[in-house]
Amino acid sequence: MSPFTTRRATTVRTLAGTILAAALIVPAATACSSTSAAHTTAAATPTTPDAQGTAAPATTTGAHRTTAPPASPRATAPATTAKPKSPVRTQSLVDGSTAEVQEVGAQHYVAKIVHNGDVLATLEANDSDAGLDANDMFVVLSLDGQVHSWMGGGNQGPGTFKLAGGWTAKVTKIGDLRYRAQIIGNDNSVDGTLESNQHDAGGVANGVYIVLTAGGEISAHL
Repeated sequence: MSPFTTRRATTVRTLAGTILAAALIVPAATACSSTSAAHTTAAATPTTPDAQGTAAPATTTGAHRTTAPPASPRATAPATTAKPKSPVRTQSLVDGSTAEVQEVGAQHYVAKIVHNGDVLATLEANDSDAGLDANDMFVVLSLDGQVHSWMGGGNQGPGTFKLAGGWTAKVTKIGDLRYRAQIIGNDNSVDGTLESNQHDAGGVANGVYIVLTAGGEISAHL
């Protein structure tokens, strides 16, 4: 019922000696030749004709960097559109009114009870079943979008009552317009709970539809 809710020491020492020796030699050589070396390198680099005979620009080494081509623009993703709502499905109810049912999401349905073009009530099942007492017509909207309606058969709580399908309901008042119904099976275990808090509640237990009103009345139907 848905409401129921790795060894390198020798190598390192050898490299260190080599680097130190190189460091003692390089300063004397670079003091007078470092600047001219960069110009000589740049001037000595020839241009190379490309496949069409056009001279390609020389690549300059040293401190100057070759300019990278501009990055290609990123492709723009198409804008996403909202998923359209499903079409409205109508279903007749026992008192002659009609339920207009529409799916608005996963396990999310809305049912409008309409009579002569007027919306009398709205039920919304969103991750749990929903129920309603509409002038002694009880209506349940289940998680799969099915609507079940029946007339009468209510019992006024608090109290313990036998329900259709062999269930027993223990109804207790827990606040103003707030009641709780424990749904008890044949082995006296509590198999589910319905709670109405300022509004009616509904559920489905093994094919039995149950409504608990905000006033503490409970009714069930196969």
